[in-house]
Amino acid sequence: MDFTLTEEQEQFAEAIRRFLMTEMTPELTRELWNTDTGRSDALWRQLADQGLTGLMVPQEQGGLALGEVEWAPLAQACGYFALPEPLLDTALVAAGLLRDALAVAPHASARERCATLLERIATGDARVAVAHPQERLVADAHVADAILCAHDGAVHLLRPDHVTLTPRTGLDPSRRLFELAWQPDAGTELIPAGTGLWDMALNRGALGVAAQQLGLTQRMLDLAIDYSAQRKQFGKAIGAYQAVKHLLADVAIQLEFAKPVLLRAAAALAHGLPDAGLHVSHARVAAARCAWTAARQAIQVHGAMGYTWELDLQIFTKRAWALAGSWGDRAFHKARVGAHILDGGHDIGAGATFA
Repeated sequence: MDFTLTEEQEQFAEAIRRFLMTEMTPELTRELWNTDTGRSDALWRQLADQGLTGLMVPQEQGGLALGEVEWAPLAQACGYFALPEPLLDTALVAAGLLRDALAVAPHASARERCATLLERIATGDARVAVAHPQERLVADAHVADAILCAHDGAVHLLRPDHVTLTPRTGLDPSRRLFELAWQPDAGTELIPAGTGLWDMALNRGALGVAAQQLGLTQRMLDLAIDYSAQRKQFGKAIGAYQAVKHLLADVAIQLEFAKPVLLRAAAALAHGLPDAGLHVSHARVAAARCAWTAARQAIQVHGAMGYTWELDLQIFTKRAWALAGSWGDRAFHKARVGAHILDGGHDIGAGATFA
């Protein structure tokens, strides 16, 4: 199985990386920490102009009709630059859920509501928060133009005035988290229970987190390498010492082994494979291990400086730690992988990997 991206996919991802390198700087991150919303309308408009908000939206609603494979490198770029905007929740999870809902919506009115919101997502006119049953706290509900919520398996579409928000403080000041209080009724229900839409939303959310964790791993590794080349002890850069090299080599090896796992999960989702959830959980566990190791080793290389507020490293370590429990923690995803291994219905071993 070929896990390499096409030339067009690589070019698109590289264009987004160049854009974020220019626009999403650590200075902007710190500036947004001190604003009321923590978000930038100008940056959101630029993301929409790049076509990112319409990536999963069908062409009939003005989108690009692409899928999870294209999102894998883009979400890594979002992680690398610690993008605070709710791009993945809106353009990957919410847009994917609404796209799937178009196929199963029982009434023309529900299909019209889905199509209208997809059109607004594609043009960048709507941020959409997703309140999944797996998530007790909802990210970016305060700037959302619509919120997709679950109640007894059904999908409800809420306006901001339908919801009472209670802010909760998290580890990462860039993540704005809220508890939601709302009352379901016939007017808010979009799709009835039993469609499996929330399972797909969970897989897409977990895929987005795993990709961000790999991007964060690469950024923390780069920062540690740069610091080890500049910081000197006994007249030599600390990066010349074998012990420091081993710390960073461990991170690099884990990262390279996790990348194809992420792409396999993205391909499984894009092609609707029956074991897509297994591959997503595998990617999530591998990426979480990478990010945790990278944060630990990068701080070790920086020494006490790694803990200080002034260094950029803390932006990325806090994001990595904050994402550890998002869209299912490691225990949840390990349990999904374990259930697959131990159910007795699947062959285990290298020869059965791609069976």
